[in-house]
Amino acid sequence: MNGSRQQKAVERKRRLNQRKRRIAWRLRERKWPDQPRPMFTARNIHYELADRDRGLGEGGIGAMHLLATRVGLVERIDRELHLLKRHVPYHESDHVLNIAYNILCGGTCLEDLELRRNDEVYLDALGAQRIPDPTTAGDFCRRFTFADVESLMDAVNETRIGVWRQQPEEFFDEAVIDLDGHQAETTGQCKEGIGLSYDGRWCYHPLALTLHNTGEPLFMVNRPGNRPSHENAWIYADGAIELCRRGGFKKVLLRGDTDFSQCAHLDRWDAGPNVRFVFGFDAASNLVDIAENLPQSAWKRLQRKAKYQVKTQPRRRPDNVKERIVVEKGYENIKPNGEEVAEFAYRPGACRKTYRMVAVRKNLSVEKGELVLFDDVKHFFYITNDRVSPREKVVQEANGRCHQENLIEQLKNGVHAMRMPVGDLVSNGAYMVMASLAWTLKAWFALLLPEKGRWKEKHGRQKRSVLSMEFKKFVNAFIRVPVQLVRAGRRVTFRLLSWNPWLEVLLRGVDALRAPLPPRGG
Repeated sequence: MNGSRQQKAVERKRRLNQRKRRIAWRLRERKWPDQPRPMFTARNIHYELADRDRGLGEGGIGAMHLLATRVGLVERIDRELHLLKRHVPYHESDHVLNIAYNILCGGTCLEDLELRRNDEVYLDALGAQRIPDPTTAGDFCRRFTFADVESLMDAVNETRIGVWRQQPEEFFDEAVIDLDGHQAETTGQCKEGIGLSYDGRWCYHPLALTLHNTGEPLFMVNRPGNRPSHENAWIYADGAIELCRRGGFKKVLLRGDTDFSQCAHLDRWDAGPNVRFVFGFDAASNLVDIAENLPQSAWKRLQRKAKYQVKTQPRRRPDNVKERIVVEKGYENIKPNGEEVAEFAYRPGACRKTYRMVAVRKNLSVEKGELVLFDDVKHFFYITNDRVSPREKVVQEANGRCHQENLIEQLKNGVHAMRMPVGDLVSNGAYMVMASLAWTLKAWFALLLPEKGRWKEKHGRQKRSVLSMEFKKFVNAFIRVPVQLVRAGRRVTFRLLSWNPWLEVLLRGVDALRAPLPPRGG
């Protein structure tokens, strides 16, 4: 049996290399002569209906369903979520995965489900006679209560722990949890629960708690648009800490901007085992006074790390067009002249303990045209219970939370989880959780890619690349893979019809999912 499996793997590798060579030959660098006609030369084009051959453009969806089944997500959703009195014909997991799979296949709204349910090959790929239509999917969202949304998040998070347990030991050094709110604007006039934000926009205001290590959304909570960012954030921060502890992480770091200082809960988190926090803090007048009265010797120039290393030769930076126009038009312009960092002890009014306050002083120059009007100073503050790390590292960790903005952007405009397509606060929150599951499946697929043996270093780089991919790139690389679907007996075979650079990774991931999950760190 092992010899047959190895022989198939060798043959598969040979075919992949052959397809790679063919496309590399077509795209090779050539010194082209002047061409007499355009490159697109097809003229005599015909369409015919195939007899028995059937193809699917989103062939990677089979790997995603294999993943959801293999990690126990389907079973756990049906066990934890009870919204249907009778399953005629769908179960709760069918509805949840129907929305997530639609997004993975490039859908952006509930109406795109109609494309999926009328695709016979798509249905056969998932072994489904039918799937819910857009109206039925919307009705399912409206069945949720707030407690049901919590149950769905708990089911996903329990499955998440099982995925984490397959990771190497160094994965569990420290969990970095980021907190942030985001305004999900809507033009609907009859959506219950919307509110006017601070800047006058009609919107919802979801709260997102994400794991920085992997980019996974741990909790997504919908709220009215007029609620503050930090409202009830401590409840889900506690839940995220407990989740990461049960998942095996040795330490936990909480991060958030100035809205998430959560002063009433800092003492409790500080008393917990191996919990650190770094939160932005409002530049109140008393803090600014303390910073301004510090001796000059307390301040140290802040050296920031380069964003990346140049692997080849440095290139000349292009001209800053915006900067040139601002100078030419005589607009007011603010330029940074350097940063300094200092620290002092501080006890917020809601705390009984004193914490470390790290202050950053930005020296700015206000110019108009080519004239310097005056110098300005801005102060930024970060409160932390980390009394060991250098102050520069504290600032770096606090600024690292900004990556969550990119993740929320992906959830909003890549996954379209914040479209708010249904009619009320709770149902839109349920849709947001189900849609964000598409991003979670992407992260799980990356985490379960094996990285051991002779090619461990290469496979590790591939794993990190898939984990950090934007959603659209992941869909194009792993989902939009044209296949011929062959059903024979109890077996569904996806025959790959084209090549792309990530096909080898896809096949390696499928092989890992078909094998028994190894013990933790195996």
